Amino acid sequence: MTYCFVLFFFAQDPMVQKMGGGRKKTVSFSSMPSEKKVSSASDCLAFMQGGCELKKIRPNSRVYCRFYTLDPDLSCLRWEPSKKDGERARLDVSSIREVRTGKSTETFLHNGPLSEHLAEEAAFSVIHGDEYQSLDLVALSADVANIWVTGLRYLLAHPSAIGGGGSSGFGGGVLCEGGGVAVEGSLGSKIRCEWLTTEFALVDEDGHGIVTEDVAVSTICKLCPGTREAKVRLRFKEIQRSKEKLTSHVTLEEFQEAYCELCTRPDVYFLLVQLSKDRECLDPQDLRLFLETEQGLSLATTEGCWELLRRYEPSEQGKERGLLGLDGFARYLQSPECQLLDPDHHGVCQDMNLPLSHYYISTSYRSYLLDDQVHGRADLGGLIKSLQSGCRCLELGVTDGPEGEPLLGVDYGSDVPKHHHHHHHHCAPVTIRSALEVVNKYAFLTSPYPLLIYLCHRCSPAQQQTMANHLKKVFGSRLYIPEDVPVNLGGRGTALPSPEQLKGRVVIVGKKLPADHQGSDGEVSEEDEEIGGGGPLAGRRMTIPGEEDLGVVLVVPPPSQPRKLRLHRDLSDLVAIARTGSRSFYAHRTRDKQQQSPPGSPSTPGTPVPPEPPYFTLCSLGEGEAGRLTSESPEDLVMFTKRTLTRVRPSSVRLDSSNPNPQGYWKGGVQLVALNQQTPGAMLDLHRGRFLQNGGSGYVLRPAVMRDEVSYFSAHTQGCVPGVPPQTLRIKVISAHNLPKPQGSGAKGEFIDPYVVLELHGVPADCAEQRTRTAAQNQDDPLFDETFEFQVNMPELALLRFVVLDDDYIGDDFIGDPLPHASLFVHVVITNRRGGGKAHRRGLSVRRVGRRGRGYVTLRNTGIKVVDETFKVAGGPLKEAADLREDAQSTTASFKEQCGLPTVAKLKQCIQSLATRLQSPEGSIGAAMVLKDGYPCLEPLVNLSEPTRKVLAAYDTMIASQKQLIENADYVQERIDQVQREGMDFHEELSRLGEKEGLKGRKLGKSVESFTWNITVLKGQSDLLRGAKMESLDALRQLALACEACGLTSSSSNINSSSSAEIHYSSHPQSGRRSSTHSNGRI
Repeated sequence: MTYCFVLFFFAQDPMVQKMGGGRKKTVSFSSMPSEKKVSSASDCLAFMQGGCELKKIRPNSRVYCRFYTLDPDLSCLRWEPSKKDGERARLDVSSIREVRTGKSTETFLHNGPLSEHLAEEAAFSVIHGDEYQSLDLVALSADVANIWVTGLRYLLAHPSAIGGGGSSGFGGGVLCEGGGVAVEGSLGSKIRCEWLTTEFALVDEDGHGIVTEDVAVSTICKLCPGTREAKVRLRFKEIQRSKEKLTSHVTLEEFQEAYCELCTRPDVYFLLVQLSKDRECLDPQDLRLFLETEQGLSLATTEGCWELLRRYEPSEQGKERGLLGLDGFARYLQSPECQLLDPDHHGVCQDMNLPLSHYYISTSYRSYLLDDQVHGRADLGGLIKSLQSGCRCLELGVTDGPEGEPLLGVDYGSDVPKHHHHHHHHCAPVTIRSALEVVNKYAFLTSPYPLLIYLCHRCSPAQQQTMANHLKKVFGSRLYIPEDVPVNLGGRGTALPSPEQLKGRVVIVGKKLPADHQGSDGEVSEEDEEIGGGGPLAGRRMTIPGEEDLGVVLVVPPPSQPRKLRLHRDLSDLVAIARTGSRSFYAHRTRDKQQQSPPGSPSTPGTPVPPEPPYFTLCSLGEGEAGRLTSESPEDLVMFTKRTLTRVRPSSVRLDSSNPNPQGYWKGGVQLVALNQQTPGAMLDLHRGRFLQNGGSGYVLRPAVMRDEVSYFSAHTQGCVPGVPPQTLRIKVISAHNLPKPQGSGAKGEFIDPYVVLELHGVPADCAEQRTRTAAQNQDDPLFDETFEFQVNMPELALLRFVVLDDDYIGDDFIGDPLPHASLFVHVVITNRRGGGKAHRRGLSVRRVGRRGRGYVTLRNTGIKVVDETFKVAGGPLKEAADLREDAQSTTASFKEQCGLPTVAKLKQCIQSLATRLQSPEGSIGAAMVLKDGYPCLEPLVNLSEPTRKVLAAYDTMIASQKQLIENADYVQERIDQVQREGMDFHEELSRLGEKEGLKGRKLGKSVESFTWNITVLKGQSDLLRGAKMESLDALRQLALACEACGLTSSSSNINSSSSAEIHYSSHPQSGRRSSTHSNGRI
């Protein structure tokens, strides 16, 4: 789980206008006055003394609305109305043991449907008394819940403040009516005050304690980047009016007041207080715990925390004392280190030594054209922009030019009349030589990996020869020219070279003469580059994918005679990858089916097998045909792309250079989805998101199921993926910051009414959309505090898109420039357990995953007896593997719940919570860790209360299940692997074995599909069990270190003293900056 900032383009989605308003508007009115921000514990206690309405939840599922207040002397909570007398409707603050956030008590967990409808972020529980009873409450909003939690935790951490024992100091100012208690200022607030005093003194040149308004405004804007100057000036005007001042000069107190109110973000403040034990600042140990438990940095060190502290803490006093205050913490959270994309992925982090066909490749489509796709003029700026954005496949259209010099552009042939618009007369044509020189200059500035140049030309042989000379002269040694090409290069035994092998090389993709052709030129067929090419689609009525709502219907004409092109030998010899059309896919499918059918079978009497070409090929498909293949033949398309590069180009109907949805083709295995890079919008956002994950190199590894020789995958799966359980993505949208007023919004006010849309793109079973309520608070830093939950069956293909929209939108399609300070603050958790957020629109249940619903580990019957008998042996080991994993997960979750923590909490947090219960007022501990056979067990030292005994019992159960997993995983895994190896022995003989069982045609295809499903299940379960063992070993290490850090180790127990312990605590080597366990994963 991770707190992250998402930097974004501010956009008003054109689809909202297209759909007539689209998303329903819901408005959230905060219960906190928007003109006053919470910036200290004093503000929280003042609010609590004023009181507010809270919902009290009872174990019998009843809900009571009560008005809760905190006494003026801070000694007890009271509520009314109540049937109890005034002395019973109260809770002494001194009896409170802890304050929990969320729905973590038995009242919430066992209240079924009622609890599901209560907001997780607005719920909290007050644990009190020796028996750890719970007062379970739900506030009207998350910010109100945060105020009560922060205030109560402050009182727990400062018992001297209860009953009037507090002393005044900076950060006080909470004076109750009639002379109440002043709250003592925290350490963090004092350091902040001294820092602001120092900064004020630097601009107070005369030393009189006052500065001009202009100086005060510029200083605040410098100290808190992103704060709008107009907002600061307005606040100073309000202060002047409230004090009836005649001068605009600003005093130190007014400067501090304005800064704390304008630059304190309540969401960051509440998080800081939660982490800092109410000191409002973090020491290196606090920061390390935050990095380990929340940010997933399992390798965080104290030295590294000191470095972060020195880098982000603005005050010299804080740096000297090793304390990170509120402003430094906010700066850290907004730094690149906390962006949602893992910093490890800013560079190349994937294996680049696999064949080119195993990667998605960033591809542009006619990016050199301005305006539309028919009459648009050529411009070199589009090529530069594409290369700078990381594109690794550029399309270059080339036509005959004057004086024997080819030109950059598109020639649609004699059937399309050439138009000469007067506004193009002043634009000089772009020669292919100048285009190649620009490409050569920018080719490898963004990415060192191979650049594919996709040549589409209708030039005369003479100008083709000129173009070949330009290619050799401009690119020189960078040009990849295949040398002695073996005749069987296209066969199954030969694969494309890898991106690493082709690093720094330019690879030409185009038409190629047959290998046995003699002469200086020859004739090749040029498939129509657009949807009108007929072929298998002839006569069909089709809509363009993604444009169905526009009602555009195309009737594909009958296939015309393939256009013939005279190709010069010099240009053909430079082509490393031959460009083909859809016929190569159908030939491959026919060839595979004939190979599956036994020789001489009645279904294929004497049908010749189409030969494979003796060179590397790239199959180019039109948008419509590719959409049909992903719908009707997804398995065939994925199988085809395992060895052959495949490209999809936008439809010719898209004259406005709009883009298709690339996700629909990526899930079909297509490596190169060509997009108009000059057209921003949702489709280009998905493209950027896909290629961010490998350092923007333009190459991203496809999922393993699309690379393995034997694997099962369907692009249109509506259920589970074989071998892998679904993951749960839980996202809390906390707040947004520095949102501007976009063009097209209503004229009222200076601010927007924003809401956030979360779009999950992936396989059909994963696609979903959710949105927050509208934050109608008339401010540019809105709070949302809403949690959403998505089920993800195939994370490798899933993309999450955040869209911030304005409910005050009136209808233009403006998309803003990159905004330097605009961001979203989110909390992300990936787990294999549900619960804690709003399920997506498909009606996800938030029940825990039990032993039902194990479709992903169910083996299928192939109909071939000898094969089924082999797979049948795996039934037992697969059940054992799933039981071992689920037992370890469920017992760990139960222990966390007993500790009052959510299931996504780290075990270190659980031990810290448990240690506070085990510690007596005198400082002695009630239990100690001892090693039993190398496993960390907790043994009671004194008589414990019933609730504490329950926690220890849950701990013992968890250790037992972890032990069971660790000691049995290797044996179970080996049995699964053995069945997989035996199953693979049948792979080459599957067709022959099917014939013996009487299978043919569709039944044989179904048998092959079941076989690949079973192999995928076995491989997936083996990998999962191996990973679960590593996680259990890491859990033991966490527990042992946490017990030692919390003082729960006895003198006779040392985690380094046992050789057995050393074996169990030696976790797997950590790789990467952020942990890859379930609770810290990434999509």
